Amino acid sequence: MPDYGHELLFSVSFVPSAHQADTVVALSQLAERAGLDLVTFSDHPYQPTFLDTWTLLGYVAAATDSIRLAGNVHPLPLRPPAMLAQAAASLDILSHGRFELALGTGGYWDAIASMGAPRLTPGQAVDALEEAIPIIRAAWDADAPGTIAHHGEHYQVTAPRGPRPAHDIGIWLGAYKPRMLRVTGRLADGWLPSLPHLQDIGKIGEGNAVIDEAAAEAGRSPRDIRRLLNLGEELPAAQLAEIALTYGVSVFILAVNDPNRLQRFAQETAPAVRELVAAERTPASPPPTAPSAATTVSHLGATPTPDDGVRLTDVRVWDETTRPTGPAPDPTRRYTPAEQANGRHLIDVHDHLRAELAQLRDLIDQVASGAIDAGTARSHINTMTMRQNNWTLGAYCESYCRLVTMHHSAEDAMVFPHLRRTEPALAPVLDRLQEEHHAIHKIIERVDRALVSFVGDPDGLGHLRETVDLLTDSLLSHLSYEERELVEPLARNGL
Repeated sequence: MPDYGHELLFSVSFVPSAHQADTVVALSQLAERAGLDLVTFSDHPYQPTFLDTWTLLGYVAAATDSIRLAGNVHPLPLRPPAMLAQAAASLDILSHGRFELALGTGGYWDAIASMGAPRLTPGQAVDALEEAIPIIRAAWDADAPGTIAHHGEHYQVTAPRGPRPAHDIGIWLGAYKPRMLRVTGRLADGWLPSLPHLQDIGKIGEGNAVIDEAAAEAGRSPRDIRRLLNLGEELPAAQLAEIALTYGVSVFILAVNDPNRLQRFAQETAPAVRELVAAERTPASPPPTAPSAATTVSHLGATPTPDDGVRLTDVRVWDETTRPTGPAPDPTRRYTPAEQANGRHLIDVHDHLRAELAQLRDLIDQVASGAIDAGTARSHINTMTMRQNNWTLGAYCESYCRLVTMHHSAEDAMVFPHLRRTEPALAPVLDRLQEEHHAIHKIIERVDRALVSFVGDPDGLGHLRETVDLLTDSLLSHLSYEERELVEPLARNGL
């Protein structure tokens, strides 16, 4: 799990619409009040319905106090690097060190050429970027002797240095292809791709590898380059935490134009991701030095959640007495902090599932008791962590079902095959867990139908409660069984 050592940040990105200029500024101020770290604006000067992004950045800097600012991203061909450096330093000084510089090679060449800029091939655009970054850094190095003296293929610059920015501005590059990724590793401070353009989440890992290799060849540490990610849609906190832990992404940027989604991302998703990532990365307390005589979980640094035996329904979707058990662990085995974290990760994910289920049950209880009506319940659903931008119980179930499905799919595709290879004796347990996955998914489909029916007919509350009770009995039993059998093997064999 790469950790490039950067603080975890959460950001939003806005379209700089000229027709909604006041709204864009107001949303930026809301992002600051909500506790977000960064606000960014797309930059397409050839789009006549957009505000000029540099002018907007200056205006928002004056209208805010603490939130960081950046373009997302500035097309280099439309702004000469020496002028770009001066503009960036000036904005950083005026905002008291809150500006970062994100650059791209362009891409929309017909539109760029229509603004009077030279039309470049993709290769020429990368060449120009490689020339521009040293020019920008030289301009910011106000204490260096002499003037900027650059005589390249694309830029001829002989100009005085300065002004110096208020802080060390980061240069982030929007890069996708190998050559641009290598430029990022050699020259940049951050990599800023967009998830929809990557298409496959695994491309982040491939890009990291190219950047890290280029950084090492240039005598730099891969930790010098921050990893950022533009999100195409709002993702669950658990999935963002996985991306942070698996790929070292430390800045998540959500494109948004709705204040409710913005506040949800800032006040619910961001804290949840930080908590999940911190729990994974924080070393567990050292194990006791003296071995225990009994086989316990005390040296695992994690305690599986036991099944309390409470059942809300008389329906049993499986016979719990037929569940197989895995090999008994070695009672003298001690686990490193990293191994303890591997075991604890499963419990952390399960605890999130339990908490979301408890919130759903609480809302149903409030409706049943008359404390709130169905409409108010749906409004409360909008404040919960896992759901779409829709104020319906059905939409919450869709998101909750997606979370459970994502967790089970990841186990079926990656975790269970790994454990089968490393510990064949676990096969009967893994087979049974996969069978229970299928059974739970059938129950989830029933819950989903009951929730949708309830939204249209509040008299269906009884049926809704019955299906949620069945889900509760089955899912909580399953989670406890899985933790009992897999926490120790995961600690020993890794994820």
